[in-house]
Amino acid sequence: MSENAAAAAPATTAHTATTAGTAATAPAPAGSAGGGSRPVRGATRERALAALEAARRRTLALTDCLDEAELTAQHSKLMSPLAWDLAHVGNQEDIWLLREAGTGSGVRPDLDDVYDAFQTPRADRPALPMLSPDAARAYIADVRARVLEVLAGAPPEGADERLFEGDFVFGMVAQHEQQHDETMLATHQLRRGPAVLDAPDPPAPTSRARDERHGEVLVPAGPFTMGTSDEPWALDNERPAHTVEVAAFRLDAVPVTNGAYQRFIDDGGYRDPRWWHPEGWEYVQRAELGAPLFWRRDEDADGMWVRRRFGYTERVPPGEPVMHVSWYEADAYARWAGRRLPTEAEWEKAARHDPETGVSRRYPWGDADPDEGLANLGQRHLRPAPAGAYAAGAAPCGARQLIGDVWEWTSSDFTAYPGFAAFPYREYSEVFFGDGYKVLRGGSFGTAEVACRGTFRNWDLPLRRQIFAGFRTARDADAADTGASADGNSR
Repeated sequence: MSENAAAAAPATTAHTATTAGTAATAPAPAGSAGGGSRPVRGATRERALAALEAARRRTLALTDCLDEAELTAQHSKLMSPLAWDLAHVGNQEDIWLLREAGTGSGVRPDLDDVYDAFQTPRADRPALPMLSPDAARAYIADVRARVLEVLAGAPPEGADERLFEGDFVFGMVAQHEQQHDETMLATHQLRRGPAVLDAPDPPAPTSRARDERHGEVLVPAGPFTMGTSDEPWALDNERPAHTVEVAAFRLDAVPVTNGAYQRFIDDGGYRDPRWWHPEGWEYVQRAELGAPLFWRRDEDADGMWVRRRFGYTERVPPGEPVMHVSWYEADAYARWAGRRLPTEAEWEKAARHDPETGVSRRYPWGDADPDEGLANLGQRHLRPAPAGAYAAGAAPCGARQLIGDVWEWTSSDFTAYPGFAAFPYREYSEVFFGDGYKVLRGGSFGTAEVACRGTFRNWDLPLRRQIFAGFRTARDADAADTGASADGNSR
C-alpha cells in the first residue's frame, strides 16, 4: 500500500490509522451483504489474541536483533527508522484498542503527532522526537497489558458497536501490526550490514515442477463474485461483494521466474523503449536501471548475476519468482513477451472462483486458513519458494502460488468497488483511490496469514521496487481455447 497508509496496511507500506475524530460513517464491517450481522468464521477473541501475540513476537524479533544505533538509523529514505515503526504499532493500539474500544483513556496521547504517518513523511521521520528503542519497548508493553484487559471484557457503554462486530477492531489492529512487520522486513533488506536474520529455505517443488516452463492455465469466461461482504476482518477496500463479468483469459500457472526475467534483460529489454510505458522509460533512464533491485553482475564469476538478500550475497536462483521489480518493469516484461499483466478482477477470479460451485472461495485452495503446506507466508522462509511449489495450495484453475511468495502486480489502478463505504476512517483507503497507485495481490513470504486472503488488496506507486513484489502475465483467450497450452511465462 501507499506510504502514508503506513499505519494500517500491507506490503512494504502500512496504512495509517487516525484518531477517532476522522472516523467515517459506514456499514458494519462484519455484516452480511444486506447490512445485518450474522455468524462468521473464526471471529473470536481467542483468534484476535492469537493474532495480536503473533504480530508482537515478530515485531520484537525484527527489532531485538539490532542495537540502538541501527534501530534509530534511517536505512533508506523510502522507509522509517525501525524504532519509529516499533513505537508506532503501539500508538495505533493505544488509539484503537484503549481509547476507541476500551475505557477511552490511553497511555500516551502525547505521542500521537510523532507517530502519525500522515503528518510526517518517512524521509523526515529521523528528525522527530522519537522514543528510544528501550522506551518504545516499554510503551508497547504497557499498552498491550491494558489491551489484554479490554479483550477480557465486554464493549464499553457507548462504544461504536460496528467496531466489535466479528471483533473487527482487534483484527484490524492485528493486521496493522503484521503489515508493519512486513514493512520492517523490507527495511532489513535495504539495510547494509552483516546478516542478523535467518530462516530455513522453503520446501522444494517436485522434480516435474522444477522446469522453468510451467505453462499457463485457462480461466473461462463468466461472472464471479469479487470482494466480500461477510469476511469479519476484511478492510473497507475489499467491500462489498459484487458481481463482475470476466472474459476468458489465460494466466501463467506460476509467477514469472528469475530465469525468465533474465532473458528479458539479456535481450536488451532495459534498453528498448518499445516495451516501456512512457513514464517507466523515463524512470529507467533517469535511475539507470538494468535489473531488479539488489541484483548485480559478479565480474569475478564471469558476470554471473548475484543478489543481496538480508545481508547475504548469493547467486540469483533461476527457478524462484522474480521480485523487487516495479510495476513498470513488470509491464515491460509482459509487453516484451507478447503478453500483458492481468487485471485485478482477472487475478481474483483465477484465485477464488470455483467453476463447479460458482462460489468464490476465501483462498485458492478453499475456505481453510493458510498453513505451511499451502502457502509461503508469515516470514517462516525469508525468500520465495521455487516456482511450482505448494501444489496443495493451487486454485481450481490450476494456478499455483497465488497466495504468498511474492506480491503480484496487476494492470489495475486502485479504485473503490461499487457501493464502497469508508470504515472506520477515511485515510485507510479512500484518499488513495485514483491517485496513480497500482494494485498488488496475493501477499508475499513476508506477509502474515492474518493479513492475507483472496480478497485482500495492496497498492503502491508503479515505480516502487523495495517491496517483495513480482508478477505473472496473462493474455486474452483464443476462440478455440479448450485447455492449457505448453507455452508459459517464458518467451
